Amino acid sequence: MTAAGGRRMRTAAVAIVAALPPLLAGCMGPLPQPLVGLNQRLEAAGPARAPSLSGDWLALIVSQGGRDRVQLVDLRRQQPVPLPGLERPDAQPLSVAVDGRGERLALVRQLEGRTELVLYRRNLMALQPVPLQPPGVPRRVSLRADGRELAVEVSRQGQWQVDLIALP
Repeated sequence: MTAAGGRRMRTAAVAIVAALPPLLAGCMGPLPQPLVGLNQRLEAAGPARAPSLSGDWLALIVSQGGRDRVQLVDLRRQQPVPLPGLERPDAQPLSVAVDGRGERLALVRQLEGRTELVLYRRNLMALQPVPLQPPGVPRRVSLRADGRELAVEVSRQGQWQVDLIALP
């Protein structure tokens, strides 16, 4: 092989290697993209944590005026929806989850020195306590997309456990 032939092979090899990343990226599909407009609206609402995403609904805990509250966002309309009957000024939300229809929210909150698990039904605008058997201290909750089952992280005698709870 001549020196010129070797240079052509090296040049071709470099061109192939340089072309591989864009070609492979094209095979993997589009890259994830932030929803800039919605993210800016969420940021404007105040510091947020504990997001739960299901279907067209986003539930999160937002800090406003030194107080945490639950916010539910309709992602199709990109607007928060009211949650009458959910908030209490003396309650501190710790974890929230939403079902795929945005009708049920599960909430772990501290109230009057105790931590409790409750279920909120938007159509009834009412809270329902969810008992833990055996008793324990809930910390984090997740709600199945169809709203029929909860998974809750519970502390019992210093041990963390996960309970599954069927909902009517």
